[in-house]
Amino acid sequence: MLKFTGNLSVLFTEVPVLERFKLAKRHGFTAVEIQFPYSLSPEILRKALEENELKLVLFNIDADDLLQGGEGLACVPEKRQQFQHAVTQAIAYAKVLKPELINVLPGRCLTPQRHQEYLNTFKKNLIFAAQAFAPLGIKTVFEAINTHDMPGFIIHSGEQMCAVLDELKQPNLFMQYDIYHMSKMGEEVSRFIVDYSDKIGHIQFADCPGRGQPGTGDINFEQVFATIAASAYSGWVGAEYKPVGTTVDSLQWFNSK
Repeated sequence: MLKFTGNLSVLFTEVPVLERFKLAKRHGFTAVEIQFPYSLSPEILRKALEENELKLVLFNIDADDLLQGGEGLACVPEKRQQFQHAVTQAIAYAKVLKPELINVLPGRCLTPQRHQEYLNTFKKNLIFAAQAFAPLGIKTVFEAINTHDMPGFIIHSGEQMCAVLDELKQPNLFMQYDIYHMSKMGEEVSRFIVDYSDKIGHIQFADCPGRGQPGTGDINFEQVFATIAASAYSGWVGAEYKPVGTTVDSLQWFNSK
């Protein structure tokens, strides 16, 4: 049976962040994830989790200006010290919130001739993060993002993620496989999940091409969820879609499980 998390950065946005925990619990989630928790103190977040008997499975390291159209943090050579400070910040939150995983967004290179330099920087930073989180028993994950939504993103395929894992050989480093992003890049997501389930630390999903809930796009989620359930993957599956309509109305896929 699949274990689903609700991503509170995109679900239940009809109410302020702290009220989303109660709604997630009310509508059947036992675990949640947050993209960037840093606008609230870890103690406040822990209280919201405890009051609603929820587990926080995952959050991201700070990504600087990535969501505002910039290059982000983890791959930019000039920002290595800033990245290390972001890891320190994530550790402080992790000690309070006890996530299973922390995600590192690779970022993008907007100067193509520097691509290899950016990729090398990302690999060094990924090793730094993985070794920093390992003593806490936390898996480090990183994800590929499609280049239609984020041109220049330095990791944009499952194959690239596998290559990084094979090169770095960090025992607590895994890929975060996003069904929406990889579908947007034309990957056969079900086949990939079956073939590389041992290298996947976390799965997220939204329908494609619109990034709405299952049933609003072209992905056969009945088949995808069945594939995940039958695979060797035993982690969480995160709902990280942008609801078409209200969040509650978007949960038909979940209520039918």
